[in-house]
Amino acid sequence: MEFGKSLVAHETPIPGLSVFELTVNGDNRGWFKENWQRSKMVALGLPDFRPVQNNISFNDKRGTTRGFHAEPWDKFVSVATGRIFGAWVDLRQGPTYGQLFTIEVDPSRAVFVPRGVANAYQTLDDGTAYSYLVNAHWSSDARYTFLNLADETVDVRWPIPLADAELSSKDRTHPRLPDVEPVAAPRILVTGANGQLGKALRRRFGHRPEFEFVDRSVFDIGRDEIIGARNWSEYSAIINAAAYTAVDQAETSEGRVAAWETNVIGVARLADIAHQYGLTLVHISSDYVFDGEAQEPYPEDARVSPLGVYGQTKAAGDAVVGMVPRHYILRTSWVVGEGSNFVRTMKQLAERGIAPRVVGDQWGRLSFTADIAAAVEHLLSRRPECGTYNVSSSGPPRSWAQVARNVFDLLGHDPGRVQEVTTLEYFANAATSAPRPRWSVLDLRKIQATGFVTADSDERLAQYLRGEI
Repeated sequence: MEFGKSLVAHETPIPGLSVFELTVNGDNRGWFKENWQRSKMVALGLPDFRPVQNNISFNDKRGTTRGFHAEPWDKFVSVATGRIFGAWVDLRQGPTYGQLFTIEVDPSRAVFVPRGVANAYQTLDDGTAYSYLVNAHWSSDARYTFLNLADETVDVRWPIPLADAELSSKDRTHPRLPDVEPVAAPRILVTGANGQLGKALRRRFGHRPEFEFVDRSVFDIGRDEIIGARNWSEYSAIINAAAYTAVDQAETSEGRVAAWETNVIGVARLADIAHQYGLTLVHISSDYVFDGEAQEPYPEDARVSPLGVYGQTKAAGDAVVGMVPRHYILRTSWVVGEGSNFVRTMKQLAERGIAPRVVGDQWGRLSFTADIAAAVEHLLSRRPECGTYNVSSSGPPRSWAQVARNVFDLLGHDPGRVQEVTTLEYFANAATSAPRPRWSVLDLRKIQATGFVTADSDERLAQYLRGEI
């Protein structure tokens, strides 16, 4: 064992499996080490996996061999005394299925093992104590995937031949690689699957078996029952596309209750699940959390100041999601997708020969659901720093009236038919209307810095009207 090494992390050929060289300090009395140090190791790339149980396996004799076991949790393995020859095989569905990695582990080394990677080891010294932290409590109902220690395809070069090693009878009879059922990817739940964004998420992720799409009829986030509705240990993320979006109706007594029930209390239920089970919670926010009095695009850290009930509930929901350790809040504006929306309404009016009255003193950028879905995929795959990210189209801000004229023009109709009015004039005779931000332009530099390319709003509008997105 080497004393005085610096704490460093090494990647391996198995994605997510990492080796940590630990700092061990020793003298004539013995040695001391920080076996697991959350902040230092997270800074080096260790997932913040939130261990809940510490197990120790004591091995009396050199040559004791255990594994391969792929368990439904992550673990951080190390040695307290002695040495092991560690071996890991990726049994997850994907291009690295069957990939092997081996390394000798003494007290100055530890290995992070992600869910679905099979773990095995052989002791190299008598009296070896093997320790591991896991992020789920052991359960007799847990589903394991096994691989035979002598599998010819993987071909582990055990230091001590298995014929001379100490094995359990079960480990001798586990299946070979061709007979192993790969470990499925953790599930991802998508709520609000029949809404505008939900439909775009279906189009983007519907071919991937780990995605599960639910709507209010089977999974109502406004009800307590959702907390126990799934075995959440089998999930890695929730994408919340469910929301109460009837902006004007939210100003009524009945609508106010419904908006708070879905946008705040329901979101709090999802946040509780995500926090308890270590899931990533992706949540969709709105420009309505701002009062619209800004002169420049709103950055993600701008102070919220919602004008109406809908905006207030969205701001409150954002605050709840922000308490989840693993979260992404996607703040959007002027959403357009499959379903009822402003652009589709203008298209119908243009084709029917109607000259609409359209507000000209509210400014923003369109957010197409196809692009929001792409941003969700980008954040979940790239895993940038958790937090809030603005997501909309880019390009010059437009008023609603300008967007309407663009729709008319792109469809070959006279844009002069669009009559521009003020917000006050438009809602002058409305029985109930919500206050709206006059300026909804979002600063996109944060998500662009992660490598996400935002599309020009005018170009996307033309593509949308041609049915291309």
